[in-house]
Amino acid sequence: MTGPFDGVRVIEVASWTFVPGAGAIMADLGADVIKVEPPTGDPQRGLRNGLNADESAPNPFLQVPNRGKRSITLDLSAPAGLAILRRLTKSSDVLLTSYLPKVRAKLGIDIADLRPLNPRLIYVCGSGWGSGGPLADTGGFDSAAAWSAAGIQYKLTPPGADEPVPQPAAFFDLQGSSAIAGAVAMALFRRERTGTGGTVDVSLLATGMWTMSPDLTASAAGSGELPRPNRRDAPNPIVNTYRTQDDRWINLVCLQADRFWPELCELLNRPELAVDPRFRDTPARFANRVACIAELDRAFFARPLAEWRGVLAGFSGVWSAAATFEEVCQSEQVADNGYLPEITGADGRPFRVVAPPYQFDGVPTAPAGPAPEIGQHTEEVLLEFGMDWDEISDLRDGGALG
Repeated sequence: MTGPFDGVRVIEVASWTFVPGAGAIMADLGADVIKVEPPTGDPQRGLRNGLNADESAPNPFLQVPNRGKRSITLDLSAPAGLAILRRLTKSSDVLLTSYLPKVRAKLGIDIADLRPLNPRLIYVCGSGWGSGGPLADTGGFDSAAAWSAAGIQYKLTPPGADEPVPQPAAFFDLQGSSAIAGAVAMALFRRERTGTGGTVDVSLLATGMWTMSPDLTASAAGSGELPRPNRRDAPNPIVNTYRTQDDRWINLVCLQADRFWPELCELLNRPELAVDPRFRDTPARFANRVACIAELDRAFFARPLAEWRGVLAGFSGVWSAAATFEEVCQSEQVADNGYLPEITGADGRPFRVVAPPYQFDGVPTAPAGPAPEIGQHTEEVLLEFGMDWDEISDLRDGGALG
C-alpha cells in the first residue's frame, strides 16, 4: 500500500524525542527520513534510565523516535558539513529541527538561510516554549515545558500530597510528535494548492496547554480555583475509579449517569441502590456523592478483578480495568488492530514497538525498520545526492563527516 508520505523526503536536524518522534511517524507512513547527526550522535543514544537499563534489549529511547530512518553524520560547524546540508535541503520537502534560534542562526541553518535554496521547503521548528517570548531561546524538555508549565502536574497532584506526581517518560514529547506530523501534512497540503513552502512551529508548552484546554479556558474566564481530582468526592460517582478485592482498579466512565445507574446496580448485586432516594437520579447522587461512592467502594471491593471482568462483560456503559503494561502488550484488542507491530533489529532479533495512532485504508501502520546506527547511511545518502567516492573520502578526511 502507498503510504500517505510516500515520495516525501525529510531532513531531520534534531535530537532527543519530541521532534525526532515526528520523523519516526513520517517514516512509518512512507517518508524517506534522513537523520543528520553530529559526529558524536544524537545525545539520546547515550541516555540510560530504568526503561533501558538492560543493554542487551532494544533501547526504547532509540527505537521509538528513530526507527525507519537513515542516519548520516555531519559536522555542521564545518563549512563543508554545512554545504552538504544545504545540498540535501535543495531537493527535500521538509526540514525538521529542534535546534534553538541562536544555534540555528550561528550554524546558518535558519529559515532565512535555507528558504532561498528551496522555496517549496516546509521548515519545521519544535521547541520547548514557543518561538516568541522571553524563553524562546531556552531549552525545554516535556516534563518542564508541558507537564509542569501547562498546569498538568498541579492538576494531578492531590492537595496535601507529600510530593508532586511525576510525568511518565516522553509523555508530552510523543503527543507533540503527533502534532508536528499532523502539521507537516497540513503544510504539504497547502503547498499542493499554492506551490510554495512554509514554516511550522510546535512547542511543548502549547501541546500541554492544548491537552488542558477545558481547565485553562475556564480559568481564563475567571472561574477561580478549579477542582482537582478527588475520587471520594467525584461529582458523578460512576465516572470514577474503584478498588477491587485483589488491589486492582476499575475505571467507570458513565457520563449519562441516569441511563446506566440501574443496570450497574443490578450487576453489582445491589439493586436497592437504584431506588434509594439518596441515589436514584443525578441530582440526588451529586448531593450524596460521598455516601454513594462509599457504597460503590464496598460493592467493588467484594470481588477480585477477574470476576468483575466477567460480571461487567455485558455492561452497556463504558468501563476498563487499569491495565498493567504486560496486560497491554498481551491484549487481544491491541493485537487485532496491529497497534504493537514486530520489527527486526540490526542484530537480527525481533522486537515490538508501538505504531503511530493512525491507520489508512484499514491497514495497520508498521515501521519500515529499526533505528539506524550512527552514520550508518552517510555514504549511501551522499552518493544518492550526486557525490562520488573521491568527494566523500575528501570530506571524511577533512572532518566534515566526523
